Amino acid sequence: MTKPLNPGQTIGILGGGQLGRMLSMAAARLGLKVHIYEPGANPPAGETAHRLTTASYDDAEALAAFAESVDVVTYEFENVPAAALDLIEARVPIRPNRQTLATSQDRLAEKTFLIDIGLATAPFATVNTEADLAQALAQIGMPSILKTRRLGYDGKGQARINDRHDAPAALAAMNGADAILEGFVNFDREISVIAARGLDDTIACFEPGENVHKDGILDTTRVPADISAATRERAFGIAGTILTALDYIGVIGVEMFVSSDNLIINEFAPRVHNSGHWTEAGAVIDQFEQHIRAVAGWPLVDPLRHSDVEMTNLIGDDINQTHDIACETGARLHLYGKAEARPGRKMGHVTRILGPVTDRN
Repeated sequence: MTKPLNPGQTIGILGGGQLGRMLSMAAARLGLKVHIYEPGANPPAGETAHRLTTASYDDAEALAAFAESVDVVTYEFENVPAAALDLIEARVPIRPNRQTLATSQDRLAEKTFLIDIGLATAPFATVNTEADLAQALAQIGMPSILKTRRLGYDGKGQARINDRHDAPAALAAMNGADAILEGFVNFDREISVIAARGLDDTIACFEPGENVHKDGILDTTRVPADISAATRERAFGIAGTILTALDYIGVIGVEMFVSSDNLIINEFAPRVHNSGHWTEAGAVIDQFEQHIRAVAGWPLVDPLRHSDVEMTNLIGDDINQTHDIACETGARLHLYGKAEARPGRKMGHVTRILGPVTDRN
């Protein structure tokens, strides 16, 4: 097993958004330093990290200097260019690994991987042309969702097709990008499992949270999810299967649809995840410290939940609720330090403790 990092050593993080900010805070609690690499000026993580490099992902000199200054590298978002990763990996380990990142960057590769390891997804087909779309619709049916294979998040880069009249506009919305058509899943609820795998192959899963989206963006996550004990155990098993198949190190977020007690995987994110923010207030360890522990080679903690909680994202003008939320007993407020509130922009979150642990099963 690789030797664990000692306090005072440095973790490099690619990306300086709110997830990098929270990872920096978790690392500091353990006596570890964080060096952020971020192309944009004044990122949220820059306020909490030990060091910040502001440079583009095609700046070979800056990337090399960054890699030489850290002991391991992780990332807070998936869309890091392959050439940048090549340069970094020649100098320092990257956790989670490159296979994971390549798989998660492409929806087609992700869906194919999940099917290959025996897990269920919505039906899907590749779409690059109008003819491809017509054939995919005939195969999958409607309603269905056309998505770009890369770069989409929070409802971006996708269009719903309810009937054939919607198809031309949906294809035009892809702006020429390679796409994938996914069949619509009639589901009872969406859940997500935040799970981690360490360098010693230990796997630890947080309890599934139940997610509600608005306008394609996560609005709330509530724990416990309204699922059976058997469904919960199957969800844990699915997360473990993915982690093992990828030889994964770190925290992963796995989103699943619950449909008549069947579990259909929507997607996974190879990083800490928005739907895991509840762990800050509801569990004995949060997802951010668990990720830092994993990539640093430290032992994982059994992520026991000690409270029923609900996490709510503060999006855009929701930031104006800050003072009212600060007056609430049992509300844990976390703001991201972003200067400008825009529609659809995540400005922070609040986790409300609903009471002691209950079990609906």
